[in-house]
Amino acid sequence: MTTPLFQKPHNTVTRWISFENPTGEKGHAAMEGGGGKGHACDDVQANSSRTIATITGCGTIHRMWFTTGIRENPMLLRGIRLEIYWDGAETPAVSVPFPDFFCSVFGEKKPLENALFVDPEGSSFCAHIPMPFRTEARIIIINDNEQKISLFYDINYTLTTTPHEKDIMYFHSYWHRQLTTTLGADFEILPLVHGEGRFLGSNVGAIINPDCVGLSWFGEGEFKAYLDGDDKHPTLAGTGLEDYLSTAWGLGEYITHYNGCLKNDAGKQASFYRFHIPDPIYFDTNCRITLQQLGGASKQCLQQIEDKGVPIMPTALHPQTGSVFLLDEEKPPINWHDDLYPENTFMTFYREDDYCATAYFYLKSPENNLPAIQDITIRQAKVSTTSGKAGNEGLIH
Repeated sequence: MTTPLFQKPHNTVTRWISFENPTGEKGHAAMEGGGGKGHACDDVQANSSRTIATITGCGTIHRMWFTTGIRENPMLLRGIRLEIYWDGAETPAVSVPFPDFFCSVFGEKKPLENALFVDPEGSSFCAHIPMPFRTEARIIIINDNEQKISLFYDINYTLTTTPHEKDIMYFHSYWHRQLTTTLGADFEILPLVHGEGRFLGSNVGAIINPDCVGLSWFGEGEFKAYLDGDDKHPTLAGTGLEDYLSTAWGLGEYITHYNGCLKNDAGKQASFYRFHIPDPIYFDTNCRITLQQLGGASKQCLQQIEDKGVPIMPTALHPQTGSVFLLDEEKPPINWHDDLYPENTFMTFYREDDYCATAYFYLKSPENNLPAIQDITIRQAKVSTTSGKAGNEGLIH
């Protein structure tokens, strides 16, 4: 339960960690330079890591804020990793490319405010996600680039001598990218994770196959949540990407507390998020989250895509009659090329694009079973050195 603004919780103190007080110790802030802003920022050297916070005791991180001198260079930003460890764990609960963690998939200097993240003027990275810990929190910045970076930061937290309740869970985050999704297979936003927990949501980025741009809509795929032993079929499923994002009939750019599309550049690239805060997704033993790789186009456009040699797999016809003919279930099988169906017949089809996603979730355990973060070559592929560059080449994704 949230503490009312007019009440102070028992046995609780407030602490901040930054380069001005790297230990968060009481009475030890702003000591350098005679108290005149003596250590506001510092460097993280090339191909090195820097522990920016080690917090001992029982507490909760409430806010993390960062900025850097490379804010306008998406490629260098993608070469930085944010890692967080809980209670002395050997593996990180959070290991995500720096900009992606903060909903900045394309690294653009673009204002943002939603329920979990804020960037008022496109110049910073800030998260307001409650992250409790029982004995220790450790935050590390890893610079995998070939040049040093400058860093400003604040970690704002509280400490308490009252132990957390037994049902408190640890925050986790996982990032994954597929440069080319698999035809007919869902993209995994969150691979199968074991344990008891809550899926909090995700942000997703897509670079659309350039041979499909202008000829098709990429967002016919359904969100799926496989919970507690689900195998072939999930327990939760949406009705299409834009529907899952609480809009309909296509996807424009917008920002709300729990859903948003930060980028949809004429069908060339897209970045969107959905947070399950008012509509929680809980699980007891395991959870897997996917996004169906399904597009839509007229028969005429689909033929043009096929003529370019692009791998596609049509799944259904939607004639103007309102009927739906499933290509993989009808007997005898329907041939979508048949002249019986006019050129404007709408069709759904499996497709291949370039997808990445950052998943946010809580677990009872301070560690998870997920793979390590992908190599910097995967993270930086197609990434621009200039924020906001247009087109399908040189995009951060």
